[in-house]
Amino acid sequence: MLTLLQNKEIETDELRIYLRAFKKEKQLELWGKNSTDKTYQLIKTYDVCQSSGDLGPKREQGDYQVPEGFYHIDRFNPYSNFHLSLGLNYPNKSDKILGVKNNLGGDIFIHGACVTIGCLPITDEQIKELYIFCIEAKEHGQSKISITIFPSKLSKAEFSRLSLKYKTDSDKIELWKELKSGYDIFNQTHQLPTIGFLSSGRHLVN
Repeated sequence: MLTLLQNKEIETDELRIYLRAFKKEKQLELWGKNSTDKTYQLIKTYDVCQSSGDLGPKREQGDYQVPEGFYHIDRFNPYSNFHLSLGLNYPNKSDKILGVKNNLGGDIFIHGACVTIGCLPITDEQIKELYIFCIEAKEHGQSKISITIFPSKLSKAEFSRLSLKYKTDSDKIELWKELKSGYDIFNQTHQLPTIGFLSSGRHLVN
């Protein structure tokens, strides 16, 4: 961990992190910066070793979907059945509006091992490292560790492909438009976009 940070000239006691997951590519990116820096740097990319469901958001319990959207880490579980785990704040405000009422499910984690029914497993060895990164950031003042989960890397060509393939599914398309806005802003600036949650369940991304 220290070597990874030193290579980017990031101090442990100044660490701030951001996570991006891509379902199609089965990747989880760890970005970091010093608290006084404006922009994030890519520290490491982890392989997501197993997946379930299809591209698109999670809308109800038991659909085996990995959520898509704008989330943050809301709990740390050192006693996980899957070695260690980092909990996501699913369902978020958008999910609660657009998902199946009273049947949204929960307990979505980044965890160890290599099995899943809707989570992001990255093996025991890798979750140990990522867990420490997250703990260090939290203990040194980061109040919210954001994670954005994308269907895939939303280049212009990939977004066009998805839009054509799923053209009759407005729920997916609208979410992916919002995610693409966030994807483009971060890729261009290496700064986090501002995310607003609208009463319709849609997002305002700036």
